[in-house]
Amino acid sequence: MKKLLILFLLLNQTVNAQFKNLLSDQSSLTDAYFLDDCDACGCSASGGSMGFNSMLSEKFIGVRYMYQKYQSRDGVFNNSPWIDENFNTVQLWGRIPVSSKMDVMVLAPYHFLNREKMTDSQSLSGLGDITLLTFYNLHQTQNDTATFHHKILVGGGIKVPTGVFNNKNNGSINPSFQLGTGSWDYNLATEYIVRANNFGLNTTLSYVFKTENHKNYKFGNQFNYGSTLFYTILVDQLQLVPQIGVAGETYQANQEFKEDVPYTKGDIFFGKLGIEAGYRKFSAGINVMLPINQNLTGGRVEADYRLAFNINYIL
Repeated sequence: MKKLLILFLLLNQTVNAQFKNLLSDQSSLTDAYFLDDCDACGCSASGGSMGFNSMLSEKFIGVRYMYQKYQSRDGVFNNSPWIDENFNTVQLWGRIPVSSKMDVMVLAPYHFLNREKMTDSQSLSGLGDITLLTFYNLHQTQNDTATFHHKILVGGGIKVPTGVFNNKNNGSINPSFQLGTGSWDYNLATEYIVRANNFGLNTTLSYVFKTENHKNYKFGNQFNYGSTLFYTILVDQLQLVPQIGVAGETYQANQEFKEDVPYTKGDIFFGKLGIEAGYRKFSAGINVMLPINQNLTGGRVEADYRLAFNINYIL
């Protein structure tokens, strides 16, 4: 247990050090460092740092609801008024085994987006981009008497442009107010799980390669990372799994007609807290993510928090 806690602390220190180095390296480019456009909000919020898995069971199908709250300046000036933006997503998700070594992950979101301006309000709703991922069990501890049980999975997949992309939103402060990116995007992912008695640590990394859509617009490639420490409590047939961790997202510059769009790089770093409960074949969970450090549109977009609920059927 002590080794696991030490591993978690070292991981957190490493993530924080890398994050600070990234900010330091970009300090001379403050005005150009992050975005007039970010892919963090609406059209890409279907996985990534919000996670590909349940800490209670790795094989499941279910429904996940995600809420994200942002504030954006309604204009380019420092005294422009702030407006509220709300991103609601209902997502069918599942991780289905197709063999002893391979799982298929499906993420199918339906978005409800709205923002309140000083003079009017704007809303969008509809199917988002569907993501399909395949995970392969590269290595797993076979000895049941081992102190630590390890599992390493690698995977890849595709994001299908099933969500509508409207290029009229590209001129706004937050052009991720979209149902979809309008592009075929490709995902590489890896997951590492280690368990010791009732403790566990789940770490995920993923990288999304974006392509140009039919409107000659390309969102920047996206790197997601997250690590969650969890503990399993058994009460008769009820399982409780409290969890704590960190997560982050980093974005490359967007492009329009193959030219970089100014102020479109960026990142955000979260702390997260949650709990899951399982009874027989069903489980439910809640997870909240709070920004620790962010740099969105040079301070013209601010993420308040993210909240997720899920109900799963365990396979």
